[in-house]
Amino acid sequence: MADLSVNIGKLQLKNPVMTASGTFGYGLEFADFVNLEDIGGIIVKGTTLKPREGNPYPRMAETPQGMLNCVGLQNKGVDYFCGHIYPQIKDIRTNMIVNVSGSCCEDYAECAARINELERIPAIELNISCPNVKQGGMAFGVTAEGASAVVKAVRKAYDKTLIVKLSPNVTNVADIARSVADAGADAVSLINTLMGMAIDIEKRCPVLSIATGGLSGPAVKPVALRMVWQVAKAVKIPVVGLGGIMNARDAIEFLLAGASAIEIGTANFIDPAVTVKVARGIDEYLERHGCRSVREIIGALGE
Repeated sequence: MADLSVNIGKLQLKNPVMTASGTFGYGLEFADFVNLEDIGGIIVKGTTLKPREGNPYPRMAETPQGMLNCVGLQNKGVDYFCGHIYPQIKDIRTNMIVNVSGSCCEDYAECAARINELERIPAIELNISCPNVKQGGMAFGVTAEGASAVVKAVRKAYDKTLIVKLSPNVTNVADIARSVADAGADAVSLINTLMGMAIDIEKRCPVLSIATGGLSGPAVKPVALRMVWQVAKAVKIPVVGLGGIMNARDAIEFLLAGASAIEIGTANFIDPAVTVKVARGIDEYLERHGCRSVREIIGALGE
């Protein structure tokens, strides 16, 4: 067996396979289907400073080669997470990572500060695709200035590994990546969902309650792969790749493009054991190509 371990900043993963936030609950929901400790990292669902009800139903829709969602970060808030969820997941022997969201820099920083106190949470993933209420609803992550501001605020409050999740709904994702790296991010993950829409032609109205939602699944993979490749060449910090990864072959493409690790999202809904199957497939690929370590193929894309 090859050495599958990788590092994301100071964070060491036993293998490069993680779960994408919002597609794996808190991990506990999948414990009957897969050994959670065989996964390199579990990124739990989005957590905000205050509880959020999320958007009205319907908020999910199938699309060709993917799905749309507008769940709206439904969660019971960081205090509930610390008091009720953390005690249930803290002894799982893998990296339990919290995805943090907010509507202003102060909310992000306060939420991160509370998670910083949890000994068994070694990292957070910052979702900067959220609307900034102080800037007319424009997402933090669509401008270098907005992205930098929220990362700087969180960096002051949080001293563990900080991964920043980038939005693909931008003109130049490399510029955003450079701005968050300069602001103190230890790594970046990309891509978050692409904005999309579905219409019910009989009712003549949008399928989703708020009209638009985030597109994920195999349809976004070529876009995600291109952006990961661009960002890996633009920054010196580790890159985590995600977007349409359904099997080991997809994951290996992201690793070759420069990702140090990957996240699996929509595929979890189809096969709850896909994470460990992908890790096994990466190992088989390395054995077949005579590689002793997964690190030998990271960024090893011939041009």
